[in-house]
Amino acid sequence: MPSTPRAAWIAWAAVCLIWGTTYLAIKVALDTIPPFLISGLRCTIGGAVLLAWLAARGQPLPVRAAWPHIALQGFLMLTLGNGGVAWGEQYLASGLTAVLIATSPFWMVAIESAFPGGERVRPQQWLGVAVGFAGIVLLVGPDLSTVSLAGDWHVVAGIVSLQVACIGWAVASSLTRRRTVSRDVLGVAAMQLLFGGVILLAVATASGEWPRLSFTPRTFAALAYLVVAGSIVAFAAYSYALRHLPVSIVSMYTYVNPVIAVALGTLLLGEPFRLSMLVAVAVILAGIALVRR
Repeated sequence: MPSTPRAAWIAWAAVCLIWGTTYLAIKVALDTIPPFLISGLRCTIGGAVLLAWLAARGQPLPVRAAWPHIALQGFLMLTLGNGGVAWGEQYLASGLTAVLIATSPFWMVAIESAFPGGERVRPQQWLGVAVGFAGIVLLVGPDLSTVSLAGDWHVVAGIVSLQVACIGWAVASSLTRRRTVSRDVLGVAAMQLLFGGVILLAVATASGEWPRLSFTPRTFAALAYLVVAGSIVAFAAYSYALRHLPVSIVSMYTYVNPVIAVALGTLLLGEPFRLSMLVAVAVILAGIALVRR
């Protein structure tokens, strides 16, 4: 993929589209696959396939001296990030999950600006992030009215899990921008997937998830989609976009994902469609436009 702004925008759009569909795939997979195994299998298999493809092309891997940094990034982004999302989604409604994941831009922009030499964030960008988040709340607001935190520790634990996932992903994204170069994007992405996936499988083993693993045609198809599209394609696209676009822009994919998730729920699951959804989408797009400017 050529190193051009257009290519970076295409990669970002792919991330928005694909990761917007993974919430549905995770929900389907959770029917018979425990959460850490979902994340561990998708990352490990995805990383191994990507590494095999690179080896077949004769493309060298990142130097060994960079492996500890890549392993740390894989732990933060995938073990904490993907693993935290899958675990939290066991207990949370889809609307609340969307709102909590949509706090990622706040974490990503704030953490990036705190790094030495990090991107300085202008007030207009903060305004755009806030406007986009308001659109998310408007989009899923009716779903939140049914959520009760009282007396349900699983809900509280799910909320904490998702925020840990957001923080881990934000720190790893800033480290990725500083520790790797664009020509290594696929190799680094593959090794991040592999390192993060192996740690997730170790956590799944320690948690006793393997005896609870089973497959149905639906859950197997969901896991296959998460491996191919969610891990191999989208994660490589995210790594590329992260190296060529500002963090404040890349992080806005979390505002587009819930729009796609709601649309899929309406089209595939027969969930009700509300006029407020169109208004919410307009608000979200306005927030993205503010950040981009």
